[in-house]
Amino acid sequence: MSTPISDVLIIGGGVAGLTLALEVADHRSVTLVRPAQDDQGASRWAQGGIAAVLSPDDDLDAHINDTLVAGDGLCDSEAVRFTVTNGPAAIQWLIDNGVPFTPEHDPAARYPYHLTREGGHNARRIIHADDATGRAVVDTLVAKVAQHPNITQRNDLTVVGLLQDNQGACRGAYGSDTNQQWHSLTARHTVLATGGASGLYRHTTTPAPSSGEGMMMAAELGARLMNLEFQQFHPTCLFDPEGPAFLISEAVRGEGGHLLNGAGERFMLALDKRAELAPRDVVARAIDAEIQRSTLGHVWLDIRHLGEKAIRHHFPTILAHCASRGIDITQQAIPVVPAAHYSCGGVATNLQGATKVANLYAIGETACTGLHGANRMASNSLLECLVFARSCAQTLLAQGQEQYGQANSSIGFQPPAQAAAAVLPKEVLSDIRQQMRTTMSQHVSIVRSEAGLSSALAHLKALLNSLEEINGALTAPEGKRLHQTLQLAILTVLAAQQRHESRGLHYSTDWPHQQPTAVASSLSINDLSEALEKNR
Repeated sequence: MSTPISDVLIIGGGVAGLTLALEVADHRSVTLVRPAQDDQGASRWAQGGIAAVLSPDDDLDAHINDTLVAGDGLCDSEAVRFTVTNGPAAIQWLIDNGVPFTPEHDPAARYPYHLTREGGHNARRIIHADDATGRAVVDTLVAKVAQHPNITQRNDLTVVGLLQDNQGACRGAYGSDTNQQWHSLTARHTVLATGGASGLYRHTTTPAPSSGEGMMMAAELGARLMNLEFQQFHPTCLFDPEGPAFLISEAVRGEGGHLLNGAGERFMLALDKRAELAPRDVVARAIDAEIQRSTLGHVWLDIRHLGEKAIRHHFPTILAHCASRGIDITQQAIPVVPAAHYSCGGVATNLQGATKVANLYAIGETACTGLHGANRMASNSLLECLVFARSCAQTLLAQGQEQYGQANSSIGFQPPAQAAAAVLPKEVLSDIRQQMRTTMSQHVSIVRSEAGLSSALAHLKALLNSLEEINGALTAPEGKRLHQTLQLAILTVLAAQQRHESRGLHYSTDWPHQQPTAVASSLSINDLSEALEKNR
């Protein structure tokens, strides 16, 4: 089933997708594909806030320098300066749209909203809405999108692939509805805002993380994938093996939280002069090492010394959620473990979100802009979503109306043929996915080795073969998405194998030192094909 052509098709409804939709909809027709449930994406679960130079006591060069330091030599300096410079205007755009940021109550403060500090930042520059910033931003923008007459929302579809013409340009996407009926969504410009790849791992900081499907959709059309090996593990996810994932915001440490080992001792002081405010890769490795030394299975994050009043003021969401899980954080330390949180790599783009595929753009976590380098600094992610969505919007609007006036007949596609409602063995698919996650968590996470990566590659190839042998697996939506996920997992391992050093989020016991020059990794669908052909 085909739908009328749109000027702009946006796949993904987090902060990046919503921002782009609102920025172009006054002048272009927009189709926005997003889940019916707002809790599906990572944006809504972002707690800490958004980093930007807002206080007169801060400056752009300081934010740029902090970002470059956290990125461990691999940041694109032009992308960093572009993002930081455009940050204040992006925040003002949110304020103008009604996002209820937490006000500053100190009469001596020089900015009307409360600014907190997080790991890697040498100034208070994190604007937030209590400890549920993502939810506040998403709720505000969703309400605006719902009221806009030029935005058509589709929350009944799961997109599984992109459409391409015989010149190689992207012309939209295709997906299925709940009845597994195919639909094609043709568009003159297509923007991926599908999130990262934390779902490749067993423990994550969001309940329903994406697994890099959008990245693979772009790769299938010829886009390059950069820096896939740099998967950030948030140091502090609530440890509760029986319950859903829940992030304990970096702002908890920013406000003075202490990390304690099983003996109740602070361990970060001896490892880094920044202690609990060291960049996330440093803290995550330190916690992982402490966990390996004991049988506890976690470490403790203690904020009891802040006092009940401060805890209730700064962290009402975390306080309430932990209470629902039987933990009173005003009286008890919080059990925490590192968990897959953010993909620093993704689809390679320029400063306007454009990929190497004509008419295809990527923004948000699914993109690799060069901002984060080898390690994302806290709260730069939502900033990137905003800045690059607004930049992409300006590019699309500047195309000129003639770019949008092509005849519909030039975009005629049919999705891949599908066997009549193929019913796949869900238990088998679930088992394959769980085995993949276990393999990635064991061998391709915080600490890596050559032997572990080789073992992971062999197991992932075997899982891919198992999936391909299932009748109808590649023509049914859930099978195709799992196929994309496994392919991305393999590409992630290949990227890690190519990096013969330890840098940022990629730490190898076989290559503990850095190479003198930092070089971004880059892989394509052809690299995947070559790897799969080996040893067949």
